[in-house]
Amino acid sequence: MRRRTVTAGNLEEILEVTAPVPAADQPQAPAARPATHEEHGLRTEFEFELPRGYVDETGTVHRHGAMRLATARDELRPQIDLRVKENPAYLSVVLLSQVITRLGTVTDVHAGVVERMYATDVAFLQDFYRRVNSEGHTRAAVTCPHCEGAFEVDLSGGRLGES
Repeated sequence: MRRRTVTAGNLEEILEVTAPVPAADQPQAPAARPATHEEHGLRTEFEFELPRGYVDETGTVHRHGAMRLATARDELRPQIDLRVKENPAYLSVVLLSQVITRLGTVTDVHAGVVERMYATDVAFLQDFYRRVNSEGHTRAAVTCPHCEGAFEVDLSGGRLGES
């Protein structure tokens, strides 16, 4: 399943569901494959771009990533984690490590990775988590400080300054 960042220009293309076209000489069998979340209009993964970026052990900076929707289990599991019991502020580290599916080329995102992120990026991810899981989207209504014009921005990010 390919995931892309949603923008105003490609939203209809992403939501459009196309069925595979069978060859003319093959008999058509009833569809046996289960429907995916995207076919039902439910996005379960959201892409983002970190303001600063995670620097791994080799010095590589990872800024683009993906976060999936949280489950009830994701929110309950940190409550029994000993690190969270000792320090309740650690809850967000454990929670983020469970829902971030990818960070650049890093696919094993664990609490140690989140611990080594810059505070700016952790704050961004906490807000991103809240928006995705509470509001179901990554758009925010904003007002231009110069012209007072109202518009929406997509917090999942593009290039620096675009989110």
